[in-house]
Amino acid sequence: MSSPLSLRDRVAYRAQQYSFLFNATVLQETARLLARIPRPELGGAVVSILRRRTEELYRRDLQNVADGLYPRELLFGIPVAEYARALPQLIRDTPRIVSRMRAGDYKDIPPVDKARYPAYYRRTFHWQTDGYFSDHSARVYDLGVELLFRGTADIMRRQIIPPITRFLRDAALPPARTRLLDVACGTGRVLQQIAVAHPALRFHGIDLSPPYVRAARHRLADVAEVSLLVENAEHLPYVDGHFDILTSVYLFHELPRNARRNVVREMFRVLRPGGLVVVEDSSQHADSPEIAAVLAGFPATYHEPFYREYLEDDLAGLLAEVGFEPVSSEPHLVAKVVVARKPGN
Repeated sequence: MSSPLSLRDRVAYRAQQYSFLFNATVLQETARLLARIPRPELGGAVVSILRRRTEELYRRDLQNVADGLYPRELLFGIPVAEYARALPQLIRDTPRIVSRMRAGDYKDIPPVDKARYPAYYRRTFHWQTDGYFSDHSARVYDLGVELLFRGTADIMRRQIIPPITRFLRDAALPPARTRLLDVACGTGRVLQQIAVAHPALRFHGIDLSPPYVRAARHRLADVAEVSLLVENAEHLPYVDGHFDILTSVYLFHELPRNARRNVVREMFRVLRPGGLVVVEDSSQHADSPEIAAVLAGFPATYHEPFYREYLEDDLAGLLAEVGFEPVSSEPHLVAKVVVARKPGN
């Protein structure tokens, strides 16, 4: 069912996005100057491609609402109060992040149980303070990511919703009996957006970070039915075929090759035959060669030790490798959404 947008909606949306883009750019450039971090030389052609892709993402976002794939509410769902509280903390933390970056101190994390957390996880991804091991990290994470992507992170995240909407329209199960699991749910931002679009689903999420799961529980307190667990995605604590829909957003580029495959095998196991899997992560060289310089530059600035290998490990091929039937793979700015099904009825 379509949901026409008024001209006022479209103008307000563009004003919101351009405002965030401008302010995020100012903050980024100020931080870069103060930290004396050189600006990456991308070239005019690549910058033009990124601008075009950004405009395409904005248009897609609006069209998804017009096509009834998710509600208008998501267009204007920036958590302004939350970001206003987090911004001073993030600014105060910036000198520590820069110092850690310059020292290459990726092991600067609080004491943790090494038996509980795999070695690849015990590090400061993105040079962020405490890695994924503190409430402070969980409080500033979403704002940091949104600033990094200049107001497009949530838009890219919610591109997983249209495949879910189409699947539900064709499914025999009513929404109230449909189980969805978000693998590596983080602070719950993805589940929150899906819940706005499909509030009757039975939501589940797992993440390896206790502070991030605590943040997700707070964020999702008003969701009717949600269960969140602190677990490793390589060993999902569910019986075979338990879920109808699986999602995962921005997980796989932070995993080494073997762990990536362990997670996908577990996702295949816990999804019912005929179920849907929607995975979103960074673009890769195979689908986005025109922005190869941008992708290659990301791990050079941020601590992402498995990212370069990820760029060559095609997500659609990875899903097919364990038995999923690929449905589609689409780029969205610097991300991609891969949709697949588990064979069977």
